[in-house]
Amino acid sequence: MKFSEMTYERPNMSDITSQMTKHIAALSSAATADEQLEQIAAMNDLRNHFMSMAEIASIRNSIDTRDAFYKAEKEYFDTVSPEMEAIETKFREALLASPFRLELEKHLGTQLFKLAEVQKRSFGDAIVTDMQGTNRLVTEYNALIASAKIPFEGKELTLSQLGRYLNARDRNVRRAANEARYAFFAEHEAEFDKLYDDMVKLRTRMAQKLGYDNYVQMGYDRMNRTDYGPAETKKFRDQIKQHIVPLAESLRDRQRQRLGLDKLQYYDLALHFPTGNPEPKGDPDWIVENGKRMYRELSPETDAFFNFMVNNELLDLLSRDGKRVGGYCTIIPSAKAPFIFANFNGTAHDVTVLTHEAGHAFQAYESRNLPCPEYYFPTSEAAEIHSMSMEFFTWDWMNLFFEEDTEKFKFYHLSTSVMTIPYFAVVDEFQHFVYENPSVTPEERKSFWRELERTYFPSRTYEENKYLDRGGFWHQQLHIFNYPFYYIDYGLAQVCALQFWTKIQSDKEQAWKDYLRLCQLGGSRSFVELVQAANLRSPFDENCIESMIGDIASWLHSIDDKSL
Repeated sequence: MKFSEMTYERPNMSDITSQMTKHIAALSSAATADEQLEQIAAMNDLRNHFMSMAEIASIRNSIDTRDAFYKAEKEYFDTVSPEMEAIETKFREALLASPFRLELEKHLGTQLFKLAEVQKRSFGDAIVTDMQGTNRLVTEYNALIASAKIPFEGKELTLSQLGRYLNARDRNVRRAANEARYAFFAEHEAEFDKLYDDMVKLRTRMAQKLGYDNYVQMGYDRMNRTDYGPAETKKFRDQIKQHIVPLAESLRDRQRQRLGLDKLQYYDLALHFPTGNPEPKGDPDWIVENGKRMYRELSPETDAFFNFMVNNELLDLLSRDGKRVGGYCTIIPSAKAPFIFANFNGTAHDVTVLTHEAGHAFQAYESRNLPCPEYYFPTSEAAEIHSMSMEFFTWDWMNLFFEEDTEKFKFYHLSTSVMTIPYFAVVDEFQHFVYENPSVTPEERKSFWRELERTYFPSRTYEENKYLDRGGFWHQQLHIFNYPFYYIDYGLAQVCALQFWTKIQSDKEQAWKDYLRLCQLGGSRSFVELVQAANLRSPFDENCIESMIGDIASWLHSIDDKSL
């Protein structure tokens, strides 16, 4: 069914609650594992319907944040989603109390029960009102970002539309574009600070109501992290400081030399070549047509997947007024259909978004028939392996999009993949500080952010922008506001994807088999278990980064980047 033809109807929470309650009672009193499996399947049908309606409403609200109907429906789900989580928590409690757990695990896998344990621990009726308040704040933040109308060169642009000017070859243009971008954030600085301060206080209150010391472990539990915690992520960040930061700094210095500058200013960071960054050589329709060929030739599985996406209108790619910024992939369970949302802006990002979000969508497509909603996507750090690795598996087809700039794109892609890893660590360490110290002032938060930048990006300077120099950069990072502790996931996944890159260089066929298996497993295993199933090394292993970074550095150093 095409997306435009999908019927939306607001779920009746009273009916859903009544039916779920009936099935939970039947689950608890069932005399056999088979009877329990019947009740679980019935509840999954209800949950899939609720999730499908929520996703359709959310997608249509993202496509046009000004649409009054879907704005109201999004607000409805902001209100009732905690109620749905409350009834799902009762389902999980009944599931965990089952005397037939071993038999159920044979049919449903063990990961469902691990997830149920952390989800039960991190939710309670006492926090429903606070969750609704947090949802409203998140919606306010997204609306504030989407409301940006930035005057530039005689036009009014959204943040997404301004993006192509941020890496303009003309230094005056990119400086002006960056100044215009951050003028918007500086103008609304107090609003961003207040929104986040209110979020932190609400989340801290929720954690304390549930018996946590603070929101940190609750945040990990709500991210469904079942086999690692803050201690492991700190060790991972330490590896980044030791092995990634020096390489990233050397790559920044090569960038400075290519651009012929004495010093890289903040508005120079996005331009990597004096001849301009690699850009696709055609419009969005042309990109999608080449995408069809790419996925047709990559494998039979990707061919079937991408045709399904295009034929059923499951991609919304163009940037428009009123459209939410950013990109994402989700799934509509009732249609067994992934959906890709993006904002093309004429840069290389258009192609990497198509491959990145298609990696998510391909995994969801491959695992859409798994037995429970929890398995449609894995936990986020595992999910990002699919997306980031797909970017590398499609390298052989980049000539379709970049033509004579293909080698430039590959150098740009691999080098920026390395250079972004320290940023993932900054966002993560910042959030640990914030939630371990929830009473600090907005000014202290921004000051700590700036300290982290100096640690992970030693050469970065904001001497020409007071707002950024006092630590405001993070206001634009929606994950910090919307999805606490969701960001180190990108770093963990990037290290796994870079392992796939090294495998592709030596045995592409085996690398694809490992990747396909990873996608087909969906979310049926934990992060570390999925990494092992894909024959990758866990990023938490002490020498993981050190063992792979040499091959990547050697390839990058072998390229005559000044000729690109």
